[in-house]
Formats: sequence, structure tokens, C-alpha cells
Amino acid sequence: MPGTRLARMSRLGGMALGVAGSVAVNGGREWLSGSRPDIDRLLLTPANLARVTRQLAHMRGAAMKMGQLLSMEGGDFLPPELADILGRLRNDAHFMPPKQLKTVLSRNWGPDFTRKFRRFDVRPVAAASIGQVHRATTVDGREVAVKVQYPGVRRSIDSDVANVALLMRMSGLVPSELDLDPLLSEACRQLHEEADYEREGRMLARFGALLSGDPDLRVPALCKDLTTDEILGMSFAPGVPVDQLADAPQDVRDHVVSVLIGLMMREIFEFGLMQTDPNFANYAWDADNGKVILLDFGATRAFAPELTDQYRKLLEAGLEGDRARAMQQLEAIGFLASEPQAHHAEAIWGMFDMAMAPMRRGGIFDFATSDLAQRLREAGMEFAARGDYWVVPPADALFLQRKIGGMFLLATRLKARVNLDDVLSMV
Repeated sequence: MPGTRLARMSRLGGMALGVAGSVAVNGGREWLSGSRPDIDRLLLTPANLARVTRQLAHMRGAAMKMGQLLSMEGGDFLPPELADILGRLRNDAHFMPPKQLKTVLSRNWGPDFTRKFRRFDVRPVAAASIGQVHRATTVDGREVAVKVQYPGVRRSIDSDVANVALLMRMSGLVPSELDLDPLLSEACRQLHEEADYEREGRMLARFGALLSGDPDLRVPALCKDLTTDEILGMSFAPGVPVDQLADAPQDVRDHVVSVLIGLMMREIFEFGLMQTDPNFANYAWDADNGKVILLDFGATRAFAPELTDQYRKLLEAGLEGDRARAMQQLEAIGFLASEPQAHHAEAIWGMFDMAMAPMRRGGIFDFATSDLAQRLREAGMEFAARGDYWVVPPADALFLQRKIGGMFLLATRLKARVNLDDVLSMV
């Protein structure tokens, strides 16, 4: 895993040059054959996506998290074969060789760490952007999952975020007058928190207490004796990743999505505390016990009561179709500029009203037959293409919206049916 900023920038730059070279060569061939090249199609080829996936999987850390986000949020709008290629990043990464793993374990548990276990599976059961997970049995008979952080992940966070910011500015993806520094600083802070496994352990225990006795959800138990800032120990909870339920019975898909949307509503309006990373690999389905398992709490974030209250008022205004109140709350949250131009306000209200229409109707919403996601995306792309409206909302609002969007995409992916009246009863 490359650790210095220069080395990681070189990897990102090489990846970008490889993609650009592929576009140039294939585009030139199409020009010579008399066809007009389609840049989007040339960019999103299986070869280019495989190149990006392979490089990010090697880099891991914050760079790989970017790819995971793209795979999740773009998967429903990419051709299936390309979504499959990027989707590998949600669960797979190159794992540590045994010698390196032993070094990390010895550094955290001491050289005689093997005495803690009857069995420790050297090959991980999962490998992702920040760490890999091993199954083990302790000497006192506990079946545990041990998450071990990749060496160098923390050192790479600041360089990855800085490199991404540099590439964005150099590429012209964002206008020069837009100040991204506050958001980038918050991204660094969030990623450093995700890399602090002792903090994640505290969040795991906190959610375990909040959801104790819940009939539909299971939170693994924290193993404090195994947890350090680089290692997180918890009880082993077998299950199937939720994104593998696409062919499960309809009632199972409906139940899983309804449970997770219900949890999200409680996180916003009851707990004021949310696990904001909606990566599908963070959730599993325990068919034997009929429970959804929550597996990752690194991105847990507390929200101020003021933000929760603003979202409640925004939802109420949307349900009533009250444009003036909704726009007021959108401005209060930070999604709308003060005194926006008329066409900006009209476009933003149109997208919000479109999103709220199913909520106003209530009843069962069928994600399989709805084209709402596509219509919202098209409206958003059209709005962004104008390039004359740039507002960066506060980080808390963006992280909250990330979770809302992730749940919407999961429901779409699983073609679930959700009773919206039940969802609204939690506000």
C-alpha cells in the first residue's frame, strides 16, 4: 500500500492518464470510421472501470472509499456489467499477507497474542477500504469477528483528500471560485474518526444499547479486551450481505428495506445519532433469526437538535405542499442560497416537490415500478449542467443526505415495497 502523498498521487495520476489514453485511442478510431465519439460511453468501458477498480483496491484507504461511493450511488444508472465491476469495491480489497498481519496483531496485542485464541482464521472473511475482518474463537469459547486496520491507512487520509481536491481543481470539475476547503477538512476529520477503532467500538456499544431488545435488528457485542485503536473485536454475527438479496422472496426484501428505513428515521428524529455510511456491505440479513445485522459504526455522527428540528419542519412543509415554508427550511439547512434567482428556486422546488409526491400520497410505494430515481437524477443533472449555482451545504446535512440517498438506492436495488405511512409515523 503506497503511503506517501507523492506515491499515492502518482497512482491516481497514472490511473487518470490510463483512462484518458483509452478514451483518446478509442475515440480516434470512431472518428476515423466516420462516427461521432460518445465521451460518456468511452469513459465507462469495462476496461476503464476494471482499471479504476484494480488501482483503488490496491490503494485502499480514502481513495478506495471514493470508488465504493461511486459503485453504490452510480450502480443503478450504469450498465449492469459496469456496475458489477465497480461493485467489487464494496466488499473486496487486497488483503494483508500473513506476515504483515502478524506484525499488526503483535503490535497491538503483544507477541504472545495467539494465547488469546483457540482458532484464528488467517484468511479474512471480508476486506474493504480501511481494514479486513477475520473470524476467530477465543480461549473462553467466544465466536468473534476481528477487524484489523491496514498499516498506513491513517497516514494516507490527508494525502488522499488533498490529491482528490487537486485533481478536481485541475480537471475543472468544480469552479475555481467555489471554496471546498471547509468540506474537505470535514471529510478528513470524518475519515480519521472512521480509522479510530476504539471510537467505533464506543459507537458500536452505544447503538447496541439503543437497539437492545429490538425484534428486527441485531448489533454485535463489543469485545473490549480485543479492541485497540487499530483492531476492533466484536461478536461474530453470520448473515448474507443485503445487496445479495435481489433474488430473495419479495416479503424478505420488503422487510429488510422497511427495517433499515425505519432505523434511519429513528436515527434522525429519535436518537440524533446516525451511522452515515450507507455502504451496502455494512448490513447483513440473518435469515435464521429474521434480523438485519448492523456491522459498521465507523461513520457514526451526532446531529444537533436544531438540524433534526429543521428536517422535521422541512418534511412537514413538503407533506403539506407548502412551498414557502419548504424553501425557508431548505435555506435554513443550507441547501438553498439566500435570495436565490427565480429559476434556481423553481428548479430546486421542483426536485423537492417531486421527491415528496409519493410521501403525500402515502400507502405502499413500489420501488420496482417507480421511475422517481431516474427522474430526480435527470432533473439534478440538468440543473447542474447550467453551472451557475454552487452552494456547499454544511457537512452534517451532506452526511445525513448521503444516508437518505443510500437507503433510497438500496430500496431501488432490491425492488422493495415500503409502507410510507409507517415511515411517516416515526417523525
